[in-house]
Amino acid sequence: MPLRSLALGAAALAATSFIATTSFTTSREPAPASAPAPAPAPGTPGSPAPGAPATTPIAAAAHAHDYTGRVIAKSGLLLRDKPTRGSRIIGSAAYGSIVHIFCKTQGDTVNGNDRWYLLTDGTWAWGSAAYISNIGAAPRWC
Repeated sequence: MPLRSLALGAAALAATSFIATTSFTTSREPAPASAPAPAPAPGTPGSPAPGAPATTPIAAAAHAHDYTGRVIAKSGLLLRDKPTRGSRIIGSAAYGSIVHIFCKTQGDTVNGNDRWYLLTDGTWAWGSAAYISNIGAAPRWC
């Protein structure tokens, strides 16, 4: 067997092994939060200069698209797998709860509102914007 065929076979086996051992979860429980890395001591490499902001540019960019909203549906918000009223329900959010929004898109109209938000609370799910009140800036488009 040529050496190239052996290398390609080994690469395919490695990819298959990776896919087989990678776990995907559909749990509605939020993932456990990892402990933040300790901040470097002042004056050491990697520590912020005196008077500099506590966050790094990378951390600030990560929070640039951190949108939130509050559920205003008295009976709670149904979370769906697509931005449509007839799609599968995969969870719910209680009245008054805070939800984290990744982006918005157009979908089925609910109470005159065709916007849907992609929520990132433990699972990726869609919620009708008709039942979510923005806190802060309106989410970006998907």
